[in-house]
Amino acid sequence: MSLEADSDLEVCGQASNAEDAIGVVESQNPDLVLVDISLPGMSGLELIKQIHAIRPNMKTLVVSRHDESLYAERAIRAGAKGYIMKLEAPDVMVKAVRKVMNGGIYVSDEINERLLLGMASGHEMLAESPLEVLSDRELEVFELTGRGFGTRDIAEKLHLSVKTVESYRARIKIKLNLSSAAELMQHAVQWVEGEKAG
Repeated sequence: MSLEADSDLEVCGQASNAEDAIGVVESQNPDLVLVDISLPGMSGLELIKQIHAIRPNMKTLVVSRHDESLYAERAIRAGAKGYIMKLEAPDVMVKAVRKVMNGGIYVSDEINERLLLGMASGHEMLAESPLEVLSDRELEVFELTGRGFGTRDIAEKLHLSVKTVESYRARIKIKLNLSSAAELMQHAVQWVEGEKAG
């Protein structure tokens, strides 16, 4: 990350998981916290909620490899002040950080338009999606399933036990009224493909 190349920006701490990140927030009290969606144990979205519980005015910006269209609105609802893809150019990252530090919200033009259209029509962007019933972690498991990852791979990626991932999948099937693992896989793949196309 090129943030330290800018003389007025300083990285004061890093953490490899959400629990450590909360410790860094409490000890360093930074002006801004950059959060990834995928973290071992507690998800990034849960971390944002936790940070806001202990530091209500703390600014958070999501920097993630996850597709913005899948998670940006959830991140903003959790309390983040912006969402940026990890693949963005370094200058875009710096621009996003500065905008959030100055009290703004940073999302791509496409997501901004979707959020505004949702507000203008009087309902939230995702409200009509059946996936709205899924928790943030369930959505993450659902998305990885749709990208072709097996239970063991998902468990490894999210630093969860295989049993926990199976339990998430069971809950997803119940919530989405799906009867089998094959149906879950088909549904997840269709959704991921639809999101890419949309």
